Amino acid sequence: MKAMIVDDERNVRNVLRQLGEWERLGITELLEAANGIEALEIIEKEEPDIVFTDIKMPKMSGMELIEKIKERPFKGKIILVTGYDDYTFMRKAIQLNSFDYLLKPIEEEAFQAVLEKAVEAVKVEAAEGVEKEEILEEAMRLRESQLITAICRGERMDEDAVANLIPDEEEMDMTLLSFYGKHRPEVHIEALDEELRSRRIGRAFPYLDRDGLCIVITAKDQWIYVEEWVSKNISVPVRLVQDKFDSHRSIGDVFEGLFRELDRKQYRTIRRPDEMEAERRNQEIVSYLRTYYMEDISLEKLSKMFFLTREHISRTFKKETGMTLSKFVTQLRINQAKSWLLETEESIYSIATMLGYQDEKYFSKLFKKVTGMTPFEYRSSGGST
Repeated sequence: MKAMIVDDERNVRNVLRQLGEWERLGITELLEAANGIEALEIIEKEEPDIVFTDIKMPKMSGMELIEKIKERPFKGKIILVTGYDDYTFMRKAIQLNSFDYLLKPIEEEAFQAVLEKAVEAVKVEAAEGVEKEEILEEAMRLRESQLITAICRGERMDEDAVANLIPDEEEMDMTLLSFYGKHRPEVHIEALDEELRSRRIGRAFPYLDRDGLCIVITAKDQWIYVEEWVSKNISVPVRLVQDKFDSHRSIGDVFEGLFRELDRKQYRTIRRPDEMEAERRNQEIVSYLRTYYMEDISLEKLSKMFFLTREHISRTFKKETGMTLSKFVTQLRINQAKSWLLETEESIYSIATMLGYQDEKYFSKLFKKVTGMTPFEYRSSGGST
């Protein structure tokens, strides 16, 4: 908590410093200003919780300072320190909602009483603010859970509201986490949602129509990090099913399919750390291939780069992607070739060379095998296959 003393007389500021039991009351920083202008600059920067200000000061009086402060979103407590025991002045101070006042010469007991009252008021308002914020957050979480549950039921919802709930990605993963037995998963789901939101990779919601069921929506290729977090932070056992989707319009259909898999017991559990490490390595390999697919790539090269045997890479790569390494690279190259054929005037030979093929005829033959058309036919048709 911060407090501030505003007075043009240094000795008065020193006296007030000595009178207050600042540390005992939780005030860790005590600021000072010699006039209203200087005080206003410090208030805007430091946002003190309590301000003691003299009334009669050069450049800007205490009353002018209060008026300026009230024009701002300032929530601190203002205590006037004055030698003017004047009703007109006090009425003005009340109109400006000052917290309290002290008359000079200031007595230690009176000063301490006002300071303690101000500190208590700050604490009460802070606690009320936190409580209100927690209530609003809880209400928002419930509304979001109601919305995602309705979407999964197949109900039509406002598209903007739905779009605010899920990552803005072309491809996403939906995962259902089912908590065993009578475990209450709410605290785990909330913690998981906070983790996903902080990393900006997804959201997690309780499915309100079935106890113990959590809906997790994540950006493409991010699930491995989520599963690692679940493994480390959630001790109760969970079952999971997972599928991909590319639009919030398909959420209901994907959820229905996953829900059926759960009921048929076609689920898996959280993987062991060594299995997740293997998956992470595989994702790193895929990421590397997507970046360097135009270069010379071999199992031998990947083996040395990722410290894995060629056999292991070959086996796990096909298991995770459904394709052999060579077919995966070929697909990436053909997709790039399609783009260049339609968007540039590069010759077919030039495109073949840029993709790492020295033989144009071999490239054309490979292109036709994948697409059913030669590069020339593809370009002439405008990409219509």
